[in-house]
Amino acid sequence: MLRSCTAGLRSLWALRGRREGAARLSADLQPARRLFSTEKAVHKDWALPNPSWSKDLKLLFDQFMKKCEDGSWERLPSCKHTCTYKSEDFKTYFLDPQLVEGEGLSQAQLFTRGFEDGLGFEYVIFNNNDEKRTVCLFQGGPYLQGIPGFLHGGAIATMIDVAFGSCAAISGGAVMTANLNINFKRPVPLCSVVVIHSQLDKLEGRKLFVSCNVRSVDEKTLYSEATGKKLPLAILSLVSAVWGVFVWGGVELVWFVLVF
Repeated sequence: MLRSCTAGLRSLWALRGRREGAARLSADLQPARRLFSTEKAVHKDWALPNPSWSKDLKLLFDQFMKKCEDGSWERLPSCKHTCTYKSEDFKTYFLDPQLVEGEGLSQAQLFTRGFEDGLGFEYVIFNNNDEKRTVCLFQGGPYLQGIPGFLHGGAIATMIDVAFGSCAAISGGAVMTANLNINFKRPVPLCSVVVIHSQLDKLEGRKLFVSCNVRSVDEKTLYSEATGKKLPLAILSLVSAVWGVFVWGGVELVWFVLVF
């Protein structure tokens, strides 16, 4: 834990000490130029060990990589820039086609991979397809602090949502969050490692219900428990809206309902 904090603080000092024009971002940190391109692009896999990983995180990573040898588990790669969808297919998920036009999205990247090594979200997810569950190994860096010395609750919520997405994707493909309920049991120490066990509980039509718990490396400390509901991303192409206007107290009110 202390070593990972030290590595994070060194990164902070390195950032503070940079002078204008002194150093350029490496190719791995540059925005992808072909976010919606059908061409194949090589992207760095961020779900692999780097110098900021603590001893605990590396040890757990090695243990799960051993489990991958017989094919029961699989490590999920993670890139900063998502190039999963073809351009035209991806556009059908937006209600407003203009949202996918322009240069803004050419700089888009995965929120959890937007920090330099050791400063933010360091994690790797392993998937067991037969058992419909995933395990996320997560180390939160110094940029994720909430109250002094502890991770921000939003950082934990973010990782729970990421873990849920990977778990639900086992059966639903790309998904979006419809509901997320979290019970925080105790705060997570900054720079520590936690294990997020997620399980796909049931399917109801297009709805995927998932649950998880967040525990310490030794499994003795329970930090959080959560449940959630996911919907396939493709369902957005089936969404339509019914709307209208009515007058109440001399004021015009607009209402609308999303219909699946």
